[in-house]
Amino acid sequence: MLLDAAREAAAEAVGCRADELVFTSSGTKAVHSGVAGVLAGRRRVGRHLMVSAVEHSSVLHAADVHEAGGGAVTQVPVDRAGAVSVQGFADALRADTALACLQSANHEVGTEQPVAEVAGVCREAGVPLLVDAAQSLGWGPVEGDWSVLTGSAHKWGGPSGVGLLVVRKGVRFAAQGPADERESGRAAGFENIPAIVAAAASLRAVRAEAAQEAVRLRELTERIRAQVPGLVPDVEVVGDPVRRLPGIVTFSCLYVDGETLLHELDRAGFSVSSGSSCTSSTLTPSHVLRAMGVLSEGNVRVSLPFGTAAEDVERFLEVLPGAVAGVREKLGAPTTETVVRDDVLVVDSLGKLCPIPVIELAKVIGDVPVGGLVRVIADDEAARLDIPAWCEMRGQEYVGEEPATEGTAYLVRRVS
Repeated sequence: MLLDAAREAAAEAVGCRADELVFTSSGTKAVHSGVAGVLAGRRRVGRHLMVSAVEHSSVLHAADVHEAGGGAVTQVPVDRAGAVSVQGFADALRADTALACLQSANHEVGTEQPVAEVAGVCREAGVPLLVDAAQSLGWGPVEGDWSVLTGSAHKWGGPSGVGLLVVRKGVRFAAQGPADERESGRAAGFENIPAIVAAAASLRAVRAEAAQEAVRLRELTERIRAQVPGLVPDVEVVGDPVRRLPGIVTFSCLYVDGETLLHELDRAGFSVSSGSSCTSSTLTPSHVLRAMGVLSEGNVRVSLPFGTAAEDVERFLEVLPGAVAGVREKLGAPTTETVVRDDVLVVDSLGKLCPIPVIELAKVIGDVPVGGLVRVIADDEAARLDIPAWCEMRGQEYVGEEPATEGTAYLVRRVS
């Protein structure tokens, strides 16, 4: 009875039938089961899978497994705000497309995707659309004629270890793995009843306050978006300024090591996160920032939970400039420029991690005449993203990259 009641409550919040929704052990498990089940159910149509370039890693990992097994995968690119083009998505559809995946909103920059429009395009083509709605379900149901939907309770303030998978009636679906009689055969193992009940109750609770809280949090995040560029020089605020989640704001700071900045803010009492390569165990930039083509240096993602006080936002804005300035001073960020008359300068940044290659580029760009070239040699993967992003921010021309004896050479032409 408790499980049935929780399923009814969750289905009402999602906007689906109760018999279309099953509970899983996590949002990741829901994604993996949803992708594998639809691909298996539609294998006669073909083995082509479409995903956006900024999907959550759970979707991209499922795509990797599909590709490794002989399937075809197309990543649909996004614009600099992190959104897919509806036309671009439509153009990527093929006769053998078995499934398309598109998140409702991005987990790193908050950009909302045109799900309803893409769902319409997919419906016309006869292709089911799987929507990863983990980031947005707490704010409201996902609009559009989608076919499959996944979510994760901890994203809306519920307990971790509970996910949900919705498969609309009429969608061909073949559950993978050994058969299990629970959850319509789509989620093996005994259900965690207490956690499921808590997940459904928390979803209902946050939904009751979502409309009012969204207005308040949008005002706070808009204040951060508007104030940060004036308080901190050389900052790029990323993500769509309008179509975005209420409580997320993301920006990147030139000449700043992301991990060091996070530590400085943590000491001041602020827990924020980052997509910068400096904070990654792989030392590669976030795939989201890379797909958007934006700066990854000193990336800061601020998430404002329900109930965040305006006073906390004001104190964050007071602390941030000093924290950034302190990190830049430690790294020796450029403060002045000198001019000499060499036509080409070579900057050897081999063995140096972000943001050092960009800092060294910024220090010497004034040492070449207008029209002259700087050749930056680096072996940090983040340079491939951060040097072009720096050029766009500073009004210089990024010429391109070329092989080097070690690492890669990045060519920059001084424009002004």
